[in-house]
Amino acid sequence: MDKLIITAALTGAEVTRAQQPALPITPEEIADAAYECARAGASIVHVHARWPDGTPTQDKETYGQIIAAVRARCDVIVQVSTGGAVGMTPQERLAPVTLKPEMATLSMGTVNFGGDVFMNHPAEMEIFAAAMRDHGVKPELEIFDSGMLTTAQRWLKKGLIQGPQHFDFVLGIPGGMAGTPEALMYLRSQLPAQSTWTVAGIGPAQLPLGTLAIVLGGHVRVGFEDNVYYRKGELATSNAQLVARIARISRELDRPVATPDEARAMLGLI
Repeated sequence: MDKLIITAALTGAEVTRAQQPALPITPEEIADAAYECARAGASIVHVHARWPDGTPTQDKETYGQIIAAVRARCDVIVQVSTGGAVGMTPQERLAPVTLKPEMATLSMGTVNFGGDVFMNHPAEMEIFAAAMRDHGVKPELEIFDSGMLTTAQRWLKKGLIQGPQHFDFVLGIPGGMAGTPEALMYLRSQLPAQSTWTVAGIGPAQLPLGTLAIVLGGHVRVGFEDNVYYRKGELATSNAQLVARIARISRELDRPVATPDEARAMLGLI
């Protein structure tokens, strides 16, 4: 198996300080969290920007501050969100891609998202894909349901995206595919040839699906965006605590953890 790539989803757009007091919000706090996660074993940090009051934003300048602050602290791959927050316009969501980060997320369809709807019109998705190609940004294809994986396969055949691609299976969102081993195994069975994949289990699905991904040769995303608890009823003390647990499990299973440069090579970034 390849070494394990751990992604730390540090902040997200939904979690609040009331829910998780250790949530990083400012560019400096996000950079500190990225550094701690890199030391614990993460090679990618997935970032959302917030205004100082905690409100989510896709402001290009704020993302620029985050990227610069992270790069000053450590060598992790910075992956920006183009999901933003529910209700943002496509133009807002796409803004940080113009900063030419190494990676960005590309959601492959519309999904019910709790009590909201996360809209991704096909024509707008194509614009996102073209912008990432033009700016030299590696997309991570976000899969919330099995039909989105079918869409990605169709795009590959049409040449709208080029293989091999890296997928992120986001499982356990209310409205999306369940956070179960069966769901993960099905998606894995449908992957295009030569693809790499990560699983992001939401809430209590984070640890079991992450452990299963280690065994199956996939990669793992953890962090406050997806789960604020270390175990039931016990808040995690930091994003790095969640990273360290997955890194420890992977090493116990004799699967070493990738450095940022090893992850870059595996994902075709260098």
